[in-house]
Amino acid sequence: MGKELELLREEVPKVSRVAVLWNPANPGNTLQLRTAEASARALGVRLQPLEARGPSELDRAFATMTRERAGALLVLLDSMLLAQREKIADLAARNRLPAVYGFPLHVQAGGLMAYSANQLDVSRRVASFVDRILKGAKPADLPVEQPTKFELVINLKTAKALGLTIPPSVLGRADQIIE
Repeated sequence: MGKELELLREEVPKVSRVAVLWNPANPGNTLQLRTAEASARALGVRLQPLEARGPSELDRAFATMTRERAGALLVLLDSMLLAQREKIADLAARNRLPAVYGFPLHVQAGGLMAYSANQLDVSRRVASFVDRILKGAKPADLPVEQPTKFELVINLKTAKALGLTIPPSVLGRADQIIE
C-alpha cells in the first residue's frame, strides 16, 4: 500500500485526498486499509475510505468520491473488486480519477497503473510449498514467506485520456507499459 501511494503521489504530485475503494466483507482489506492509512500520514495525504461490499455499491462509492473531491483513487486487493475491474476502470475514467491498483488485470481493463507482487513468482512459490507438503512436510513447519519480486504496470492510453504525463522516473521503473 505504501509503494502504491508513493507512485500515485509521483504521478499526481499535488494530490491531497485519495479515495480508497475497499470491501469490508474481506478481512484482509481491513489490514490493507490500516497500512494505507499509516503510509498516507507519512506522505501527507488524506485518505477517504469508501466501502463496496458488492457491485451494486460501486456507483454510490464513486458518486461520494466525486462529491467529496477526491484527487485520486487506491483500489485494495479484493476478489470482488477484481471481478468488477472493467466497471471500476470505467467509473474512474468517467470521474477523471487517476487510480492505482494491486492487480495488473485492472490496468489491462483500462486502469491507470498497478503495483503488485509478481504473480508468476508467487505461483512458483505456492507450487514449491504444495510439492513439499505432498512429499510429507507439515504445513506448520514451513516458513512464512513474503513476496520478493514486484512489478509496475502502466497504461499510457489511460494516462493520456486523463491528461496525465507519466514522469520519466516512474516510466523507467515500469515492468510493462500498455499503449
